[in-house]
Formats: sequence, structure tokens, C-alpha cells
Amino acid sequence: MDYDSLDKPLLAPENFNRNAIDLQRLPLEEVFHQLKTTPEGLPSENAQARLNIFGPNKLEEKPENKFLKFLGFMWNPLSWVMEAAAIMAIVLANGGVLRDRCWKEQDAAILVPGDIISIKLGDIIPADARLLEGDPLKVDQSALTGESLPVTKKTGDEVFSGSTCKHGEIEAVVIATGAYSFFGKAAYLVDSTEVVGHFQKVLTSIGNFCICSIAVGMILEIIVMFPIQHRTYRNGVNNLLVLLIGGIPIAMPTVLSVTLAIGSHRLSQQGAITKRMTAIEEMAGMDILCSDKTGTLTLNRLTVDRNIIEVFNKDMDKDTVLLLAARASRVENQDAIDMAIVNMLADPKEARANITEVHFMPFNPVDKRTAITYIDSDGYWHRASKGAPEQILSLCKEKEEIAGKVHAIIDKFAERGLRSLGVAYQAVPQNSKESLGDPWKFCGLLPLFDPPRHDSAETIRRALKLGVCVKMITGDQLSIAKETGRRLGMGTNMYPSSSLLGCNKDEIEALPVEELIEKADGFAGVFPEHKYEIVRILQEKKHVCGMTGDGVNDAPALKKADIGIAVSNSTDAAKSAADIVLTEPGLSVIVSAVLTSRSIFQRMKNYTIYAVSITIRIVVGFALLALIWKYDFPPFMVLIIAILNDGTIMTISKDRVKPSPKPDSWKLNEIFAMGIVIGTYLAMVTVLFYWAVRKTVFFESHFHVRSLGSNSEEISSAVYLQVSIISQALIFVTRSQSWSFVDRPGTLLFCAFVVAQLVATLIAVYANVSFASIRGIGWGWAGVIWLYSFIFYIPLDIIKFIVCYALSGEAWSLLFERKTAFSSKKDYGKEDREAKWVLSQRTIEGLLPSEIKTNKRWSSLITEQAWRRAEIARLGELHTLRGHVESVMRLKNMDISVIQAAHTV
Repeated sequence: MDYDSLDKPLLAPENFNRNAIDLQRLPLEEVFHQLKTTPEGLPSENAQARLNIFGPNKLEEKPENKFLKFLGFMWNPLSWVMEAAAIMAIVLANGGVLRDRCWKEQDAAILVPGDIISIKLGDIIPADARLLEGDPLKVDQSALTGESLPVTKKTGDEVFSGSTCKHGEIEAVVIATGAYSFFGKAAYLVDSTEVVGHFQKVLTSIGNFCICSIAVGMILEIIVMFPIQHRTYRNGVNNLLVLLIGGIPIAMPTVLSVTLAIGSHRLSQQGAITKRMTAIEEMAGMDILCSDKTGTLTLNRLTVDRNIIEVFNKDMDKDTVLLLAARASRVENQDAIDMAIVNMLADPKEARANITEVHFMPFNPVDKRTAITYIDSDGYWHRASKGAPEQILSLCKEKEEIAGKVHAIIDKFAERGLRSLGVAYQAVPQNSKESLGDPWKFCGLLPLFDPPRHDSAETIRRALKLGVCVKMITGDQLSIAKETGRRLGMGTNMYPSSSLLGCNKDEIEALPVEELIEKADGFAGVFPEHKYEIVRILQEKKHVCGMTGDGVNDAPALKKADIGIAVSNSTDAAKSAADIVLTEPGLSVIVSAVLTSRSIFQRMKNYTIYAVSITIRIVVGFALLALIWKYDFPPFMVLIIAILNDGTIMTISKDRVKPSPKPDSWKLNEIFAMGIVIGTYLAMVTVLFYWAVRKTVFFESHFHVRSLGSNSEEISSAVYLQVSIISQALIFVTRSQSWSFVDRPGTLLFCAFVVAQLVATLIAVYANVSFASIRGIGWGWAGVIWLYSFIFYIPLDIIKFIVCYALSGEAWSLLFERKTAFSSKKDYGKEDREAKWVLSQRTIEGLLPSEIKTNKRWSSLITEQAWRRAEIARLGELHTLRGHVESVMRLKNMDISVIQAAHTV
């Protein structure tokens, strides 16, 4: 292509993407054609025109008032990290660009698609580019992807803006700059993502409910007290103050914040640092966790699957083939493959034990193998080589005879996502490193894979039992993802990322993309925008979604997710975007954090039910007393109740609780319904107590205490003590899922209750405070009130059970769904009843695992289906002929290595 062709119109930047013109995958010739450039670079005039089309090679900086941003609690360190990285790439990435047929040193900000740039050792790559002819590069992409090792890039491969050249020198053609680069797209997604936390919404809703309840009570009192009862202004205002002071849960923000803070400290001890405290509440409700594979589910290091090593030389066994491969590996300055093979030996020193190394040929892209020439302890010379199976096979004399078998095994390994490594051996009778030696013998094939963590399989099973569906999201090939899923027992219902874009119509025509994402066990070949879309769609389906990640490319999805989790050794950008940062590797930390979060959430939920109930009991109880008997309770005593009870109730943040077995969430309708029922009951108990004290002689005749009927100050003391005791005792009911006297509370909470009520009792017994309108009632009445409160405390558990049962929907299901007369099913549900009978019989016979006898414990159908798929995958892995044979041989202390053939059912 000559310079004249550069004058033709160039397509706008939005046309270059994976769905239209994919510059990352097109052949280099087509890339030059689409970008209308040549290997000789661009003319300056043309480059200036492109700069107007594509914009400068930098991220847009939005001017803002930092002080106002701080005051608005909108401080976002993530944008600083992204901008700092972008600025660093721009400032430090000045390099050579080919303009007007000559190399120039230019500011990276003026680069445009179509420019030819030079990349050499130590350069920060200034823009996304495709490599031209030249030697392979080693590029450090850790700042972008979190990969710990440099990756090798060859001609035609893409390199990303912000990565660093660690080895080599080559020219490249720029294909994307600024906001259209890999880095820029991630920064844009992060910047454009707005996340609204659930916690603030919940606090607002609860506050609105309490305020509305108080407002209704106050309006009712105003309507009745002044126009109808003609109460004095002072008495009327005092009654309104009682509702206002006692009804507002003034301690709620403090109690919930302290609970979250203590929970955050607990999580940090478990290896999960909380950056946003309200993420604890959201993690408790998480029902789907999208987990990265490499480094989280797996160890992020290659290893050899010793069980399925294929041996081709009848004079050798698996250990001999492995030893030859180890000898053909470096023992110092190892790459990932050398390290994997040497570490498979019982002692890595065996790789050079009893031999003398004469010559070592390192790996190179042309030969694609390594080789060692060595002398054994008897003085004989040998040569061993390992490398790409095709290269190793081509060395061997018997390649024609064994080629079919070798390729069949390579294909079998590839189907399971395993990489193959060939091993060959030859004797060197000439005793010279330059000699050709005897014919090469093909020894065997080693399967390489990234092994799962030892605890990943059990952790996934625990997560499923907790109602959290784990989905594998990986950039690796589909076959590798399925093999990892099979080894982890998490199901193999996985799809390529193209399914997310609707490219494979035949594969997903039966399911819409939204349902496909819900029911899949994972996705392979995933790009950053795919992760973002997966999270967005799951959130639209009303799931609380967690996402793990470690690189800049994961930052948008981490910020979009309800719970963004940066795994250990993540980049700064990923940590900034995440809500929780893990300090330890693996998935087990996340599951432990889920359990801890549910415990924390349980404490918050228990207190919230308590607070709503107290609001209702204060409003209803004192409003009825004021409107029926014109009783004026002193506002100061309501303040004392609030200080004593709400002040000591903060100890609930250290309470003993049982975490929910399934994802928990703020079911506000249930909280409000429970609060209304229990609060109304407590109000009626207080009204009944006042009536019995004021209008009857029940307590005087049965307990032989003096009458309080004519003394309003003593009645106020009695009412104060009764309200204080049973109100704070309510926390023991709301904190327990069973009978409150069976579930032992935390020591701090119990001690706080004892101290608060001891003070309340002393005030009621001895206090004579004229401005508070109370007078001591003595220990006799105090004992009567404690007994009265205890008797009416007992039904609270029963009321709780009834309300929970009604809110669960099982009562209405029992009435309508399970009654034959109301059934709309064929033959009145005969098939369902038969299926249940068969299931029960199979369970009795032990044919089904106990975990799937019933689905009542599952939080959703999706989790149950994931559990079943995982069970099938796990049992399929265990119940194979080979697995059974190896188990028997281990049991009998026999040598497993004598089994040469691999048989799998």
C-alpha cells in the first residue's frame, strides 16, 4: 500500500470492535488495509487528521472540586489509581514512532491508530498494538491482568497499553488509543458505573416506617386530646413528646454501625479486609458468586497429572519418563514448565543426582524443546529431550508407527483441557556432545494442567449448601474450564463467551441469554466486558452477585457487582474497585467471610425487629393510655428508657448467633409485620397492666401489696418498670430462631440486660423525683411487676412462631396447594404424589444422598440445580473403574504404578 491510498476516508473508532471489525484477530495484512496504513508509517498531515477523529491517546480528566467531593462523601480512590496509571503510561511511554518515513521521538499522547511504533526492553507500551515481524517479546502485563509471570508475544499478537517490555525488540502497528484501548475501556466502565448500596435504602425505609407510625399516633392524639377531651396545652405536648422520644429508634444508626465495624474487624482476622462496611450486609445476601479460575479455584501453577502419564517405551515406567523430563529441565532460573516437572520428583535434587551435566540446550521458539547431554555414574553418555510433542516425535525413528497413537492421546488430553509434553531419549556412544548419537526413542507424553486447590472442591460444596451458586468465569479455553469444573465437582454446564453475545445461535436457541447465564456453571474465553455483562444481567434477574478479580481488566465488573472481591496479589486498580480485599489465596476465605457476614447480618436484623417492635409498642401503648384514661406518662421517663435500654443494647454487636443456612436479606415487609404484631401485643400487655393497677384490686388481693390506684406518680413508676423490663427482654425473642430460653445469648448482651434492668428497678423502687413525676413503689411491687412481665414474656415466642409461619407462605400452601379439592393439577396431583413416594423409597434404600431429599432448604431453584449438577460431576469423577481399582490397591498396600493402562467408564 502506498501513501496515496491513505487519503481515503477512515472509519470512525466505534466501528473497530469484536462485533464489527476486530483488529485484534484479523490477519496483519487486513489490519493495515482497515487502518489504511503501511509498514512505513503515516505522513504527519494524515496523523493529525486521525488525531481529530480518534482523539489524543490519554484518558479524559473531569475537573472537579475536591473539597466539595470530600464533603459529599464521594471520594473515590479508584479513579485516582486509574488516572495515575494512565498518566504514568503517557508520561513514561514516550517512544519512537515512524512518521514521514523516519523515526521520531514523540509524546505518546499524539499516537493514533495506524502509527508504526518501536518497542524495546524497558519500554512501557503506549497504546494497544499488533506486533510486526521480529523476534518474540516477553511482556509484563501484571498491572493489567494480575498475571505474575511475563507472557511471550510473537508476530501478529496484540500488546496492551500500560504493559512493560521485559525482553526483546520489535515494531508494532497501533490499533487502539485512549478511551478505545484495553485500559481505556476498563477505565470508562469503572467511571460510568454508579453503585447504590442497599444499606442506606434499608435505613431510610425503616426510618420512614417509624416516623409514619409516630406521625399517625401523634395526629390521632391531637385530634382526640384537644378538640374532644379539651386537654391542657402542657399535658397534650407532654403526651406527644412521649411518642416522639420513645418511638424514634435513636440508637439504630449507632448500633448497626458498631455491629458492622466489629464484624469488619472479625473479617480482617479471617483474611478479608472490608473497604466498604455495608458490603458485609450485601455479602450475607449473596446467592451467586462469579469466581475467577486461575489462582482462586486453582493453584496458578502447572503440574503433571501423574495418574494419566502415557508411556510408549516398554522398558520404562512413569517414574522413569518423569525423571528423564526432569533431567531435560533447568534446575535454576526455571520457567513454569521446568518448575512443574522438577517439583513432581520426590526430591528436586534427583534431577541432577548421580549424573554429570555436559551440555544443556535451552528452549527456543524454533526447536520448541529443551535437551540435556549428561554422563551417568557408570561413565555412559545419554541425551534426554522434552518439548512440543510434534517436535519430539519428529526426532524419533519410529515416528511413522506411533504417530497415530500419539496424536490420539494428544487429542484426548486436549478434550480434557490438558497440555501435552513429549519426552524422548537417546544413548550417545560417541561420548561427545556434538555427536548425533543413537536413534531417538519416544518415551512418553506428560499431561500438564493447573491443578485445583486442595480445598476448592469442598469449599464449593459448602457454598452450595449455604445457598451460594458458584460460577467459574475464566479467560481460558472451554475444554480447560470443563476439566477444572469436573475435577472440582462443580458441574460442566459451561459455555464459551460467544454465547453471551448470541453468536452460537444453534447452541442457545432454546434458552434466552439471561436464563443461560443463570443456569450455567461457568463461561470460558471471557473478556472484561463479558464479566461486566454477566454481573449486570444477574442483577437484573434480582440476584445478589459477587465477583472475584485481580487485574485492571476486572475492575469494571468488581465495581458493578454487589460484592466486588479482589483476590490476594491483586493489582491496585482491582483493590480500589473492590469492596473486599482478600489477603489469603483461595475460595475458602470467601465462604468463611459469607458465614461471618451472615452472623453479622443476623445481629443487625434481630436489632431491627426489636427497634420496630418498640416503636409500635410505645406509639400504640401510650396513645391508648392517653386517649382512653387521659393518663399522662412523664416524657423524662421515656428518655430514661431510651438511654438505658438503647445504650446497653449496643452489646448485641458481640452476641452469639447462628448464621442463616441460606442467603439472608432485608425482608422489610416481614420485619414490619413482625414488629407490628409483637409491638401491638406488648402495648396491650401494658394497657392491661395499667387497667389492673388502676381499676382493680387484683394485685392487692393476690400479692398483698398496697394499692397504687390513687397515686399517679407511683403508677408512673410501676408503668415505667413494666415497660422497661419487657421491652428490653424482647431482644432475647427477636435474636433467637427457636425458643428464646433455649438459645443462650452472648455474655455481654445478658450482662447489659441485667445491669439496665437493675438500674430501672432501683429507680422504680427508690426514686422520688418531682420533676419526673415518679415516686418509689417498694420491692413488693417491683417483684410483682417482674413476675407479671415474665408471665407475659412466655407467649412472645409463640407469637413469633405464628407470624414466621404465616409469613413463610407454608400456611397458605397447606390450605390451597396441598388440599386435593383446591388443586388444579392433572388427576389432582397424582403424578406428584407418586414421584414423592418413589423419592422416599429411593432415599430409604440409600440410593439418593440425604442432601437432596427435600428442596425446602434451598434458597432458589438455581442453587438446587447447581447442587445436583455438582453431585453428578463429583460422582462421575469418583465412580470410575480406574478410581475403584486404585482405591482397592491403596487399601491392600499394593503398588499403583503397576497399572499401565487407563480405563475410564
